[in-house]
Amino acid sequence: MTILLYDLVGRDAARPFSPHCWKAAMALAHKGLDISTVPTRFLEVPTVEGGVSKLVPVIRDGEKVVADSFAIALYLDEAYPERPTLFSGDGGKAMARFIERWSQLTIHPYVTTAAIMDLHAMQDEANAAYFRQNREQRFGKKLEEVVAARDAGLDAFRASLEPLRSMLTYQPFIGGQSPLFADYIVFGALQWARIASPYRLLDDSDLVAQWFERCLDLHDGLGRKVAAAA
Repeated sequence: MTILLYDLVGRDAARPFSPHCWKAAMALAHKGLDISTVPTRFLEVPTVEGGVSKLVPVIRDGEKVVADSFAIALYLDEAYPERPTLFSGDGGKAMARFIERWSQLTIHPYVTTAAIMDLHAMQDEANAAYFRQNREQRFGKKLEEVVAARDAGLDAFRASLEPLRSMLTYQPFIGGQSPLFADYIVFGALQWARIASPYRLLDDSDLVAQWFERCLDLHDGLGRKVAAAA
């Protein structure tokens, strides 16, 4: 049975950009499951599956509806234990929780700063108005003021990735010799930036950039099926 994935998009339905939806998409691909995506814009999210969540991703697997990328990954490992594991046990789940917090507190804030105007430009008129109002209320400043800080913050952002960079000197993935959901968490954040903005976060020589390229190649190049922002 095909699983439905409600996937956040802007004006172009073929360019899903949400870091959390990318986590879910990679988890589904990791499990080798057939999916059908439902392109969903910001203002459509409250209507998804009768308003089950204020955010996407949301999946429908038969009669089962699951919201939140981490909950989706947990569900997939429980529902499809015969397929490749996303966590490799309870320790992997605990590790992924740490990686999720680290990513959202370290990577997400800077990607938001760097890409916020590009994200705004991806939306149609109504969703762009929503995005501006919502984000300016959140930050207490204009979007233009938020993005103005990106150049000054770039070196600190790159330095903040040193724990990941150091770890990648002795293993190819966060999960070890092969990826786990922890990899998809960080991949989702960098894929968000790649699709939304041409702003260069990492040098090609960076071990984190090389790991990201390996992740783009996973699952028959799923991540590359959406071109980088130009």
